Amino acid sequence: MTAYVFPGQGAQFSGMGKDLYENFPQAKALFDKANEILGFDITKIMFEGSDEDLKQTNVTQPAVFLHSVALALNLPDFKPDMVAGHSLGEFSALVAAGALSFEDGLKLVAQRADAMQRACELTPSTMAAILNLDDKVVEDICAAISEKSTENIVVAANYNCPGQLVISGSVPGINIACEELKAAGAKRALVLQVGGAFHSPFMEPAREELAKAIENTTFSTPSCPIYQNVNASPSTDVETIKANLIAQLTAPVRWTQSVQNMVADGATKFVECGPGKVLQGLVKKIAPQAETAGAAL
Repeated sequence: MTAYVFPGQGAQFSGMGKDLYENFPQAKALFDKANEILGFDITKIMFEGSDEDLKQTNVTQPAVFLHSVALALNLPDFKPDMVAGHSLGEFSALVAAGALSFEDGLKLVAQRADAMQRACELTPSTMAAILNLDDKVVEDICAAISEKSTENIVVAANYNCPGQLVISGSVPGINIACEELKAAGAKRALVLQVGGAFHSPFMEPAREELAKAIENTTFSTPSCPIYQNVNASPSTDVETIKANLIAQLTAPVRWTQSVQNMVADGATKFVECGPGKVLQGLVKKIAPQAETAGAAL
């Protein structure tokens, strides 16, 4: 069985999607439609923009979504047995599996990016990658810091693969956590260059904003199960998918568990659909026995 997986923020690069735009008329139509929906020339930024231009949340999220969906919809034999997306990638996966129209998916992604940006501006917050430490140790240290002070909230945000967990929280909380986690034996505790504490309680204002938009959007039953970030479980029920999508902004991304569950349910091959190779690398660490590949046209 083949699982198609869709990357999130961080996979972007300058020039992304240019080959699709120039060689595939259906992809070009999606890029042109995206410019129209977003109200700015995202294709120009994707093809010619600097890394700094592409790093802006309101550009990054639609750009990665657009590249991933345009690629998936142009694959000659795109019949996934299951799909999953990392954070933002969950929206790409839903469109690729027919649960959302391209237009509605892009509008939600743009609203999500704007809402997250606004939430980031309310309180200074950040994230850090913790390497080579048991998940339980990381969770316990974060919980102890959060219990001591309501201002220093720190939570596990991305379970990327065994030995790689990203934490999210207030700037002082993250700094304290990095020191304590290094003392507990982490190989590295690296503060990331991100705009804020994604997948944490700091995203509550964004969650409330996005919830309204999701409730007002038409969803269809997907063509295959989608393994969602919040619970790492397969869903085809529209109401469950919507509820999990709303919860996703303040809940951790359970990527390790999602891949493990897909393998347990029969996935033997994982195809990454979108810019970069980040997910292929993570899948190899989670399920070394599985075949991995990039989506090729």
